[in-house]
Amino acid sequence: MSLQFFGWDVTYDDDSPRVELGASQAPKDSGVYTMYHGTSLANARLIIANGFRQSSGGMLGKGVYVSRDRKKAERYPLNVNSTQRVALELHVRVGRVKRIDKDNHPMQYTWSSQGFDTAWVPPNCGMVAVPSGLEEDCVFDPKRVEIVGIAKASGTVLAELKQLVANRNAARGNGNAASHVGGAVDVCPLCKRKTQQGSPHIKQPCWGCGQNICTLMTKHVCSVGN
Repeated sequence: MSLQFFGWDVTYDDDSPRVELGASQAPKDSGVYTMYHGTSLANARLIIANGFRQSSGGMLGKGVYVSRDRKKAERYPLNVNSTQRVALELHVRVGRVKRIDKDNHPMQYTWSSQGFDTAWVPPNCGMVAVPSGLEEDCVFDPKRVEIVGIAKASGTVLAELKQLVANRNAARGNGNAASHVGGAVDVCPLCKRKTQQGSPHIKQPCWGCGQNICTLMTKHVCSVGN
């Protein structure tokens, strides 16, 4: 038996599909998230030009240290004048995620050798190495981290850094990432939800009225089927 329908209305029992993942929520495996990295102005120029490199060490071992908490990134480096601090906006493909939530965790330094791509320290977990209590992530492979914008920089260099990011993404043929320079976000015009880099939403005409629809729309009222 075939069944035809020409509209729908989705009801959620919470707000999860309509809000961004907060810093206190565990990142889902294989997700792509907006994160931030705080660094000095000099290092920001190098990172934009050459990409990220693994740190030689840290509280979670080798990797690129980032956070979904923008305020945390804006505080780094701690020993640098605020006018010399830059917070880079990133898209991070987290891959397989390991939660590290206590001091001397058995996988605190070995997660990357046991099949995990990212280590996540949740906020307020009590780890001595995170006195701020703010969320932190370590991504083992720098190729999983892409610069898409400048979240914060001194007004005298902000325009310069934005242009460097735009030039880098244009040279790599990544126009979608370039559109995020300065904090802008790509939004599907039909469902009004954010789109992930390189993954536009699927659009097709309604079988009944022919109106162009997005498969992620929460509601579509068809004039033919009603």
